[in-house]
Amino acid sequence: MTHLTTNLKTFALAVSIGIATLLNASKADARDMQTITVAGGCFWCVESDFEKVRGVAEVVSGYTGGTTENPTYATMSGSGHYEAVEIRFDRGQISERQIYDLFFRSIDPLDAGGQFCDRGDSYRTAIFVSTQAQLDAARAAKASAEAELGQTVVTPIMQAAPFYEAEAYHQDYYKGSRLLLTRAGPKRQDEAYAFYREACGRDARVEAIWGSNAPFITH
Repeated sequence: MTHLTTNLKTFALAVSIGIATLLNASKADARDMQTITVAGGCFWCVESDFEKVRGVAEVVSGYTGGTTENPTYATMSGSGHYEAVEIRFDRGQISERQIYDLFFRSIDPLDAGGQFCDRGDSYRTAIFVSTQAQLDAARAAKASAEAELGQTVVTPIMQAAPFYEAEAYHQDYYKGSRLLLTRAGPKRQDEAYAFYREACGRDARVEAIWGSNAPFITH
């Protein structure tokens, strides 16, 4: 009888664990996780901005839009690839349109030659779409940006291409703690990133264009 009771208890425990796992899986599956890809100049900065956004689960730096397979930071020149990010988000908390609106107001969408101090093809802005919903949202956000600025937005909306994840040292660069030698002397990586961002004039230019509608400007 004791042996039977023990087996029943073990069975009941296994069933309860299984049900709990299924319930947790159902909750996870209920999240409508989506991924969009944008290029906004230096991918460190775009990653830093969008990882602050509620509903964004992850931002990954990488390369896309070119013809070279498996590009690296060292082989970017002449490859046609953009520095870009994949933004993974929960559509139940934030929509494609909201992300694109934030994106336009975090860049200089009037500059076709790069972004801020970073010049050249790899630093151009772009939105890469893979669904009709993304295309519709991107077009609406671009039209809204043009109406607000009263100028032509040069950021193109393009068909999504293969995305290649950048090297590990580029991921979450703005949070790194390694000691680096910079033009301003030795600095921790997060401090070096902040120094670069200010020296490059990113926030100053974004604020000059968008004023109080620039979502990532802090003082």
